[in-house]
Amino acid sequence: MSTILDRIVEQTREDLQRRKKRLNWRDLDSFPRFERPRRGFRNALIGEPLSVIAEIKRASPSQGVIREPFDPVSIARGYEKGGASCLSVLTDEPFFKGSLRYLEQVSDTVSIPLLRKDFLVDPWQVKEARAHGADAVLVIASVTSDALIDELLDAAREFELDVLVECYSEQEVDRMDWNRVNLFGVNNRDLHTFEVDLHRGVSLLQQAPKDVVRVSESGLSRAEDLAWLSTQGIDAALIGEYFMRAEEPGTALETLLVDMEHKLDRTNDKPRP
Repeated sequence: MSTILDRIVEQTREDLQRRKKRLNWRDLDSFPRFERPRRGFRNALIGEPLSVIAEIKRASPSQGVIREPFDPVSIARGYEKGGASCLSVLTDEPFFKGSLRYLEQVSDTVSIPLLRKDFLVDPWQVKEARAHGADAVLVIASVTSDALIDELLDAAREFELDVLVECYSEQEVDRMDWNRVNLFGVNNRDLHTFEVDLHRGVSLLQQAPKDVVRVSESGLSRAEDLAWLSTQGIDAALIGEYFMRAEEPGTALETLLVDMEHKLDRTNDKPRP
């Protein structure tokens, strides 16, 4: 029986073939955003107690439409003002109601780096991401072979994009080539039960070498959890649905960051035994 991920990947391949018929590889070079300098996604996540990648997401397969009306430009501005280190923009259309147009609009609006969040099945999509204004792309290990991961990493290096490689399981972490992967994420949500387990996610993230930037993804909404992630050596958190359901996503982000800092201050003030 096929899973939702199987259906998403199959649809992604079909849609990509249609786009390739409209555009060839060299056509992407002429896109106005293609020649812009990249903004350094990975570097933007280093240095804070815990950086936040704030996600712009209209819908999901499990939740349906999350935010309506949906204004990616207004959301992006609020996120940047609220203290986001980077943004994640969903570009998958059939299942997440995203768009490459949203990526372009946000790229033209903010100065912080952008991740194209989609299901990459072909290096063509990496160049496409650059052409539409992305600074980084997501590679999901559970739907990607080792050979394809290498191809995607090669393409990202050619087009000067960072790559967030995402895993879900111990087996996928074991596949990582740490000589090539320097930005590593773990989805805290079990894809079969949809339960969130931060401890499992952190345990997997901590297996990465110390020079790898570690990103905790999914199911995050509490300042206590963000503070705890920071104490465990996690560099960043990717948060989407919690903000998307807030009346003002940027304000929700700002409040969460302030509360996290207060939690961390109280932790640091505790006397050591």
